Amino acid sequence: MCGIAGFISHRFTREHLQQITTALQHRGPDAAGYFYDSNAGAALGHRRLSIIDLSEAANQPFYSHDGRYVMIYNGEVYNYKEVAAKYGIQQRTTSDSEVIIEAFALKGTQSFHDLNGMFAFAIWDKHLKKLTLARDHIGIKPLYISISEQELLFASEIKAITAIRKDLTINKKVVSAFLHLGYIPHPFSIYNEVIKLDSGSFIEISVSDAGTLSYHSQSFWQVSDKIAKTTLSDEQSAKNILDSLLTRSIAGQLVSDVPVGTFLSGGTDSSLVTALACKVSDKKVNSFSIAVTDGKINEAPYAAAVAKHLKTEHYELPITQKEILEMVPDFMSVYDEPFTDSSAFPTMLVSKLARQHVTVTLSGDGGDELFGGYGRYLWAEKLKSPLYKSISPIVYAATRLLGSRYKRAGNMFGKYPGGNFKSHLFSQTESFFSENELKNLLVEPRFNFSAINCSIKGRNLNVFEEAAFWDIENYLKDDLLVKVDRASMRYSLETRVPLLDYKVVEFALNLSPELKINKNGIPKYLLKQVLYDYVPRELLERPKWGFSIPLVKWLKTDLKWMIDKYCSKEMIEQAGIVRYDKVKQLIDLYLGNENDFLYNRIWSLIVLHWFFYDRR
Repeated sequence: MCGIAGFISHRFTREHLQQITTALQHRGPDAAGYFYDSNAGAALGHRRLSIIDLSEAANQPFYSHDGRYVMIYNGEVYNYKEVAAKYGIQQRTTSDSEVIIEAFALKGTQSFHDLNGMFAFAIWDKHLKKLTLARDHIGIKPLYISISEQELLFASEIKAITAIRKDLTINKKVVSAFLHLGYIPHPFSIYNEVIKLDSGSFIEISVSDAGTLSYHSQSFWQVSDKIAKTTLSDEQSAKNILDSLLTRSIAGQLVSDVPVGTFLSGGTDSSLVTALACKVSDKKVNSFSIAVTDGKINEAPYAAAVAKHLKTEHYELPITQKEILEMVPDFMSVYDEPFTDSSAFPTMLVSKLARQHVTVTLSGDGGDELFGGYGRYLWAEKLKSPLYKSISPIVYAATRLLGSRYKRAGNMFGKYPGGNFKSHLFSQTESFFSENELKNLLVEPRFNFSAINCSIKGRNLNVFEEAAFWDIENYLKDDLLVKVDRASMRYSLETRVPLLDYKVVEFALNLSPELKINKNGIPKYLLKQVLYDYVPRELLERPKWGFSIPLVKWLKTDLKWMIDKYCSKEMIEQAGIVRYDKVKQLIDLYLGNENDFLYNRIWSLIVLHWFFYDRR
């Protein structure tokens, strides 16, 4: 795991290269490396977190055997030994970096099809003056790009780009999407001049003799291409295949030359990852959880029970709500652009704990999206049924007269543009602004939500499948994986996500919906059947709570100052994005009785204007 950054430009120098690389020091505290080609203006910077092959020979930039190619790389390719054998690569190191660049030297971008892991890398061809940037299948590792005919900048995090570019302008168009979803969807960023390279894709940038840039981008793996015409519905066969795929994935992701552990909340996903890690590891597995000692919800006893059964070396960090609150000021500096997922705070805390003992952790991210874990998937089928469609206006009107809980549920019955059901479903279950609300709130509502609501082609998908696939392409990629990457790398901790091995994803895409949510409405049914072979059912059967903080309460108490500061008339009118009169009306409703469901709308407005304030 590392941080990468670079540019093709004649207005930037070696000093600028050091500047953007240093901005990513937290991602790689073990070593720094640089490559600079003054003739082409090409520069590559790398910060290393040593995981596999701890020797200096594995430091980056990494050069191909023939000296033609030079690479910087963030991530891990778990099947690098298999790739080396397939390509006949004779390794001088035990590093996966060497295999990636030698495979590229032999087969070019075709080699990307053989890589299984999480990665973002840049390879410079010194002969052709061409840079290739690539990102892994699912989008686990980030890569931001700023490109024009004259100049390219790229980095693992936006802060590296802003370290030397002070002329970036705010993308006001995408603010609509942020307030609707709580994150900024790909390929956009908060800046007009910066985009996110899409998952499962690469871009080639060539430098002409005159110094101008031309580029070509292409996908090498996409979710929509992997949907088969039929699904696997035989439960026993599916269970055996899933167990085998996950065991193989976790065995591969335990490979490391430094200590490894797991995040363990005691829920289905983290318990299964931990159980299979214990199954395949020849060492005692470390597991980590946090205990909110003065909170309403504390999952630590459940995690401890699972850890005891699996006989892990379990570490539990007792924290208070006050300690979480003390992390709030650092939030914006970690995420670089407006981002609302408040579960980032406990994720940062457990990462901080884990880093005291290990350098690598395994996380259970992806289980909900792949195997039907969200309650909104059941709502999706109900809301699309003829009966619910016919009564939606009545239900919506009735809930306006009831308490906060009913108003929140009733929002799902509200109106939305015809084809935008999937983003509407997500937005309203997460309590963000609906499209209709945004029309009145925004000074200039301009975002086209149809672009992120396209139907996925393949077999005839039911409503639940479409909602889940939307989450894989959007919520997972642009929220959950961003949250985990930044939170863990804040403490120089590599976090791997074995449920998102692309072979597991392909299996889940073509699994019968009835094996995800069964006829009795049990979510993640097949995943749980695998888990129950390793952990007793009684240790796991309880309501799903999630990994969050009590923002509903804090925004009215300890964090009320943030409303007063970032939603003030002065701040909002200075930013010029939303109408102050509508914001004040919203705040008054929230601070009144029975309107707690508005908390995420308020939080998103705070985060948005906090970003504007911090970048001044």
